[in-house]
Amino acid sequence: METETERRPSLWHHPNFLKLWTSDTISQFGTQFSGYAIPFTALLLTKDPLAFSILNVSAFIGFPLFALFIGVYVDRHRRQRIMTLANVGRGIFLGLIPLAALTGTLVRAGMPLLYLVSFMVGLLTVFFDVSYQAILPSLVDRSQLVEGNSKLEWSRSGAQVVGPGMAGIVVQAVFPPLAIAIDATAYMASASVISRIRQDEVIKPSTASVWHDLKEGLAVVLKDKRLRSIAGSTATSNFFSNVTFAILILFLVQQLGYTVLVIGTIFFIGGLGAFVGIAVSSRLARILGVGPVIIAAMVVGGLGTIPFALANPGLSTPIFSATGIPLLGTFRLDYNALILMIGGFVTSIGVVVYNINQVSLRQAIVPKNIQGRMNASMRWIVWGTIPAGAITGGVLAEVFGLREAIVIGVIGGLFSFLWVFLSPVRSLKDVPEPME
Repeated sequence: METETERRPSLWHHPNFLKLWTSDTISQFGTQFSGYAIPFTALLLTKDPLAFSILNVSAFIGFPLFALFIGVYVDRHRRQRIMTLANVGRGIFLGLIPLAALTGTLVRAGMPLLYLVSFMVGLLTVFFDVSYQAILPSLVDRSQLVEGNSKLEWSRSGAQVVGPGMAGIVVQAVFPPLAIAIDATAYMASASVISRIRQDEVIKPSTASVWHDLKEGLAVVLKDKRLRSIAGSTATSNFFSNVTFAILILFLVQQLGYTVLVIGTIFFIGGLGAFVGIAVSSRLARILGVGPVIIAAMVVGGLGTIPFALANPGLSTPIFSATGIPLLGTFRLDYNALILMIGGFVTSIGVVVYNINQVSLRQAIVPKNIQGRMNASMRWIVWGTIPAGAITGGVLAEVFGLREAIVIGVIGGLFSFLWVFLSPVRSLKDVPEPME
């Protein structure tokens, strides 16, 4: 049994982890601004649902196209350097949009500029995310993975809670393209912090071909029933959620009449559920077991999306209204906003509990030398469905209408839990030992 003196100190005393955490916190908060500013910049250029879907596809198409190759690259090179350069690149490309606005060329460049920036930022995100999840097991002890992922989840969730409110105010008060400059600056600052991590990464030269290493990483996911079911569940959820969310802002603006500040407020209140998820995640895993918690969290996350299918112009009766707010104009909340806040709160709990436990499980059972390829293979599968879901949402909206497409996305997402429910994950009480 582990004694008190054998226990690892808290990650609060781990300099390298604190730098990783600080860097992540900076970029997560910055991302909230471009997450709102880019769609509202697109609204200045087009009202076409399919164009919005293509914008979403541009941001994620790098995962199905390049993630497997990037995973091999990450396992052969220093992850810290990859993460630093990826953030510098994201900052540069995002800066092109406010630069175009300031020089008066934004309208002339049009949606192709947004597509290009979204694609390049998305591609660099593949490099960053694969390295990011692969470097954590090298920085901290295996027993500290849940604590590390929980702290990183605090950053992501905190940004998603506080960020939408801040972003909503800034984007509405300032010309939307200019607000993207905040995210560009945040990425540069994040890169500066990452570059200060002092960790000797042991990179074993590979004598195998790229194709061999690529197939080895993919085999780790596909041959293990636990990892395969997690990949299937997450991929299904991502597909249907992007059927909904690729066109959601267009629906909220065009059919419900919401401003960016109202939308930010809805996601701010809804995001508070993430803190509940962080607080109960480890405790639930100890009480119920890792597997049952992963399944329950996916079910809860799906149920929380139901209000997005219920929202409609008939529920637009105001419950709160304020006019004449300097720079922001009128702020109005109705019954649609109320149910969307509740749904977002529930979904946030489910998503956070699911992510903390399934990511920690993956990192604990896969050998360190193949973490990059495992994470790339998972991303290839689970994020590869995002572009397909986004374009499907756009097509469904064109054929049936915005709300009808959202309803289809919500219904499909409710069944995402079946992958993990019908797998060995269901019987996992504790995190198993690493694979041989």
